[in-house]
Amino acid sequence: MIKFLDIKKITDQHLSEIHSAAARVIDSGWYLLGEEVNSFEKKYAQFTGSEYCIGVANGLDALRIILRAYIEMGVMQEGDEIIVPANTYIASIIAISDNRLVPVLVEPDINTYQIDENRIESAITSKTKGIMIVHLYGQCAYTEKIGRICKQYNLKLIEDNAQAHGCKFKGKKTGSLGNAAGHSFYPGKNLGALGDGGAVTTDDKILADKVRSLANYGSTVKYVFDYQGYNSRLDEIQAAILGVKLNYLDEDTARRREVAHYYLNHIINKDVILPIINDWDAHVFHLFIIRSSRRDELQKHLTENGIQTIIHYPIPPHKQNAYKEWNHYSYPITEKIHEEVLSLPISQIITDDEVKRVVEVINSFN
Repeated sequence: MIKFLDIKKITDQHLSEIHSAAARVIDSGWYLLGEEVNSFEKKYAQFTGSEYCIGVANGLDALRIILRAYIEMGVMQEGDEIIVPANTYIASIIAISDNRLVPVLVEPDINTYQIDENRIESAITSKTKGIMIVHLYGQCAYTEKIGRICKQYNLKLIEDNAQAHGCKFKGKKTGSLGNAAGHSFYPGKNLGALGDGGAVTTDDKILADKVRSLANYGSTVKYVFDYQGYNSRLDEIQAAILGVKLNYLDEDTARRREVAHYYLNHIINKDVILPIINDWDAHVFHLFIIRSSRRDELQKHLTENGIQTIIHYPIPPHKQNAYKEWNHYSYPITEKIHEEVLSLPISQIITDDEVKRVVEVINSFN
């Protein structure tokens, strides 16, 4: 079986360093809000090109707390609208609605799967206060036009960078393109912990201070609470492990791009639509997405030939029961994507023989 993603094998690459990092934390006797978190925050801020990084419990909390911080700053208030892609993972939308803000769904570009810059302006109203772009599948969603729209309408630009660690737009990394960004370190991410983890990056000191306080029960000084906050902290062991894995992220990304190159150059099945890559720096291939009108048949064919694939994602947010008030809405581009996408195995540890086998099986599908 060619696994979709072998997290154990990825971990085993640097197992001795990871063991040492975990042991260092255990031996220190300090397990929360210590030197390992402080060190990783500085290292990851430098990596993204951001002034500030605040570790939190997970990627959803990162986005949720950014928006809450803007509410506490008076930048946003309940009932304000945040534009978000219709085809994102549901966490992007939960972060908005959980703050009693209103998600406004905008269709993606069918060729890039990212929010369509040409559809954003028509969705802006007097209540719009921000745009949340999602660097979906590891591809940069930011465009110069989106940046201009944010300036023109005085909107906050929030990046959901859960899938795109190290991705670039004209030399500048995602996570530093907007006013603030949320990051996930879920184990399956390109930069993955051995459990949950997340972070917020920003150049805005006031926002950073609010986020740090909100993530720690709303407290800056022990037992003094300025806000009704959260318990959302990146723990010391995860921070230490992430510090190890960050050292290898650029190397890992280079390997993912090699695999993507091979897929793009060798998959020739007429039933398969391949991704369009205009700028290789702008994609870190968290996922390698293909589309097919015969997606379910193709997935069955791959499974029968020992190749594991995943559908990211089978049901779009507006068709989920969690947002049943939207179930009658139609977003045809989003729905088409969700009906046709299939994620192929891709990672830094997949072998050349495994990649060739994936291609052979896809090309034999008829």
